[in-house]
Amino acid sequence: MNPETKAAYQHCLNIAKSHYENFPVASWIVPRRMRWPIAAIYAFARKADDYADEGDFNEATRLQKLDAMTECINAIYAGSTPDDPIYIALSDSIQKFNLPADLFHDLLFAFKQDVTQRRYADFGELMNYCRHSANPVGRLMLYLYGQTDRKSLGYSDAICSALQLINFYQDLAQDYAEMNRIYIPQDEIRAAFVNESYFKNRITDGPMTLLMRQQYQRASKLLNAGAPLGKTLKGRFGLEIRMICAGASRILQKLDKQTDDLYSRPRLTFGDWVWVIWTALKS
Repeated sequence: MNPETKAAYQHCLNIAKSHYENFPVASWIVPRRMRWPIAAIYAFARKADDYADEGDFNEATRLQKLDAMTECINAIYAGSTPDDPIYIALSDSIQKFNLPADLFHDLLFAFKQDVTQRRYADFGELMNYCRHSANPVGRLMLYLYGQTDRKSLGYSDAICSALQLINFYQDLAQDYAEMNRIYIPQDEIRAAFVNESYFKNRITDGPMTLLMRQQYQRASKLLNAGAPLGKTLKGRFGLEIRMICAGASRILQKLDKQTDDLYSRPRLTFGDWVWVIWTALKS
């Protein structure tokens, strides 16, 4: 690996390490050959997420910046790498692991959707968002690992969609207050006799609790549906997946216990991580 590419990967790894995540990013557990490519993918997604959410850009500018990222991805697959550390590292990973272009385009589609769409009519519409925003990440990980059979991809999709939903549930208040977004299906909100004032005023009562418990249960079923992936993947990457599933399950437990405040974001404590590691090791 030449010095420029190595420095580009280190740049991406620094980005990954600088952001707090409940779920590990390019951790020491995953196989060494996967760590830098994971960091490159994460840095790419982080850049797109910042364009979609951060700063004082108007909607048109956000979309223009995301369109420019699409052009950069197209350039890489055309054999011309943009002069940016993230794209230099990403280009190297794409070539080494034969990563499909459509997975990056799906991610960018989701970030553009974040700019333009703030409500979801039903669960099917929300799952279509997850198909673009979360599932490509899991599929890219499987390409890095080298196990892309149909069953493994299906397991991965279930896990990633569940993780995306759990992230929504952790950020109910923040998403509404900062971005005017609600990621709970509108038809289910109406059926529970809940309205947008609940999100605005952080109301926790019986109807809202029942609504959210319905969401938690569905996410838990999705997570359990994908959990066998942690056993079919061998070695350290399998352990990483089992840890991610255990961590997600723990967060769902914490969310379910927040009966006095459905809008606070739970954090995994040292004791929680001990439980996560023990659960993953014995699975």
